[in-house]
Amino acid sequence: MGKKRTNKFPRPQFSPIGPMNSIKEEEEAGEVYSAAGDLLEKLQSANPDIREFACASISKLVQEKKVISSFLQKDVVRCLGPLLLDPSVGVRETAAGALRNLSACGGYDVCDEMVKQDVMTPLTALLQECCTELDAYGITSQKQKGADKPFVEDIANEAISILWNLCESSSTAVSIFNKEGLLDVCIQCLRQFNHNVELAISAAYCLQTISEDNAELLPSLIPSALQVLEMVLLSSEDNMEHMLLRTLAAGTVWNVKSVVPISSQANTINAVIRILSETLEKNTNQIILNLGEAAHAMPKVEAEIEMEEEMIDADDAVSNLKDGMQKTAHQGKAENMINDDISDLLPAQSEELKHATVLLAAQQTALEIIVNMCCSEDPSDDEWEEMSSSDESDNSMTEGAGILFSPPCLSAEVLSALVIYLIPKKVLEKTEFPDSGTVDVCMKYPSWQHLIAKMKRIQCRALTCLHNLLSVLDIEELGGPVALQGLSQHLAKLVFSQSELPKDSEFLEAVTSAIRSLLQRIASQNLPQSLNAQQLMILCEAGAQCENTSARVNVVAIMGIRGSALAKEDNTAEVLKMIGNFLLQVANKDSSLVVVGEALDAIIDVFADGKEAEKAADQMKLVQALKSLQPVFKSRIQKEGKGTLTPDQRLVLDNVKVNLKRFIAYQEALVKK
Repeated sequence: MGKKRTNKFPRPQFSPIGPMNSIKEEEEAGEVYSAAGDLLEKLQSANPDIREFACASISKLVQEKKVISSFLQKDVVRCLGPLLLDPSVGVRETAAGALRNLSACGGYDVCDEMVKQDVMTPLTALLQECCTELDAYGITSQKQKGADKPFVEDIANEAISILWNLCESSSTAVSIFNKEGLLDVCIQCLRQFNHNVELAISAAYCLQTISEDNAELLPSLIPSALQVLEMVLLSSEDNMEHMLLRTLAAGTVWNVKSVVPISSQANTINAVIRILSETLEKNTNQIILNLGEAAHAMPKVEAEIEMEEEMIDADDAVSNLKDGMQKTAHQGKAENMINDDISDLLPAQSEELKHATVLLAAQQTALEIIVNMCCSEDPSDDEWEEMSSSDESDNSMTEGAGILFSPPCLSAEVLSALVIYLIPKKVLEKTEFPDSGTVDVCMKYPSWQHLIAKMKRIQCRALTCLHNLLSVLDIEELGGPVALQGLSQHLAKLVFSQSELPKDSEFLEAVTSAIRSLLQRIASQNLPQSLNAQQLMILCEAGAQCENTSARVNVVAIMGIRGSALAKEDNTAEVLKMIGNFLLQVANKDSSLVVVGEALDAIIDVFADGKEAEKAADQMKLVQALKSLQPVFKSRIQKEGKGTLTPDQRLVLDNVKVNLKRFIAYQEALVKK
């Protein structure tokens, strides 16, 4: 929340993935720069229709990330910001839409820049005006746009989305949120959940973000604000949108649980976890299959008419862009942008697709909330996972937690609710997601294909969630030794059931985290490991090549855990040599000092004791290899430690450095005996 960015799950950036036109980059940049200037000039027009058109054109163009820098160079934020308070409500809405897309597609750096350029001043004024108008309108309005929805709700929806994006990225935006009392605006928008669930969802997303680790906000949560959250939690609407809304509200309530009266906290925790359980209970594979069949069961003639209408709409959009860009050579790029995958920023093409998208968002959110329940709040994702396992600590929970400090001590009420509402079971089910039939249905229809990435992300979130649950639940709460063995086989199947090992870095990070925690728990119970030596090497070699640092840390730790167990068994010297050589290679070649430190720490653990370990260390000349590596490691700590490492990471590396020196001395003493 409001950091640069230590969030456990960064929000996806909705930039297209398709290639741009094959125009020279220099020409391309010049054309975009010129087109940006033309559109920004139109923002100053006295004609509100021209201003609105320019805002709409910018809104479409900034969905392509490569275009954003040209608009920023032309001061697009300072040009659009005042239009949030334009006399024309149409201009206000399209200006807000353009800033929303800019913040969503530009990422954290662009959001920071928007805040620096003072976009929060007009945005705050707009939001406060919206709050006043929503109070005045109530649920019905005399000033309506088309149907039964007042202009103010559309504008508020766009403005709240901007606020959410900015507060995700900027602590300054969070401070302004707190200072200006924008909580009232979010609560007012949340109140509309019975008749405008879309606006309420935007407000709920913003509230969940802003309430995370925001102690300054807590005094503002007066009983009336908590009552609105309670009303949402208790709502009984049985549809996907309200399920997502309840899930987001549950996340907010969890974040602010410290202000809930002590007498109500147990009931509140139960309500939160019950809602998360209900969200995860949905059989998403079957629902998406049914929705897909329903969406594409229309008669052929009707389908053809719909397709023609969509093509006409797309052609009109491209034509408008061409006119607005004064027919520059950038027209072709605009066409590509219209056709690229920006599904999260565009309205769904059918109600069925909308329901499927919302369902996936709800389940992803539920898993992320559970992850946050079960993990330390202090370290960021890319910080080193453990202080050190070479201190001979017997705390298997700490070693398996995969965090810098000891695992969080969840209250008895939370642990009990997690078990009562079958959270471990439901999380495990999501690790199998998606099945091939669901993927096949989505692949048939272009507008549904983006759901596959969302389903795979849910699988990754479930694996991360499983990793954290393994760190906080007792063995019996996890189902006992038999369940752990079954889980080990399940994770091995996820990795090795396909002809080729998965290469997706997000999946590798998540699955290696889960395997790491599981192997630690299995080792603590002296249970047999299910991964054989060949599988272990295949997984770890793939992980070692992964660009994700956390995945590389995980596979090194997995090798250390497995090697430490093997060192206590007979006739394992050959496997220990294989493990030792792998860890040495990582320690010598990995670009991350954090990974190198983890590899050295694992070597110390594996070869600390045991006849088989001594035999393997002697055969692979481990001491000589470590002595040659030692000065390089010390030098890297001195050079890289000051600028790129956190204090905690530096402390861990210094600890490894000391332990490495002692280990080498110990091994040399053994040789002399």
